[in-house]
Amino acid sequence: MTTRPAAAGTGLAAAGTGLAAVDDVEYGARFLGSLSLHEGRDPARLRQWAAAAAEFGAALAPAAIPAPLRIVESEGGLERGLLARYTSRPPTVELYTDSLEAAERLVTAHGWRKWFPAGSVRAAALAHEAVHERLHHGPERAALKKALGHTALRLGRFRVLAHVAGAEELAAHAYAQSVCGLGRTPLLLSAALAASAAPAREK
Repeated sequence: MTTRPAAAGTGLAAAGTGLAAVDDVEYGARFLGSLSLHEGRDPARLRQWAAAAAEFGAALAPAAIPAPLRIVESEGGLERGLLARYTSRPPTVELYTDSLEAAERLVTAHGWRKWFPAGSVRAAALAHEAVHERLHHGPERAALKKALGHTALRLGRFRVLAHVAGAEELAAHAYAQSVCGLGRTPLLLSAALAASAAPAREK
């Protein structure tokens, strides 16, 4: 995927208003619904999972989520549709500077600076990926399953909880929003980046 900054003007302001009109839980539900494993799921169930994952992520204590030990910066995030990514071997957070810069430009263009203060996009990306590290290595993974309550198998009064694809991503977004003091979920930025990329994809 390739993206480019949208031009300033009335159209951009209208686009920003439309994106901002969608509530954060709905963005989470739409994200889950975009995954093939959730195709055909009840939208109400997706909203329930999105709300539970967001509540779980927002409640994580910052002290339990240490900052990443290894950070590298590169370009190519716009092509991948990513702001950052976590890799486990070795544990590393890769920040995509082109995506971060594009997101900051969109925040300014859409008038969202009150929700995303200057520099907060980078901080949120780091916080987001730090949660992925904990969900990969720590006890938070099992705790998230419990919070979601999705049953894979039930035998009498015993049940086995199932993994909900995409829930970790939503929990990480909610943690980043909480710890960085953002007014809206970073999913709004993802939607804005995708919208700004659409004209380039159509050419």
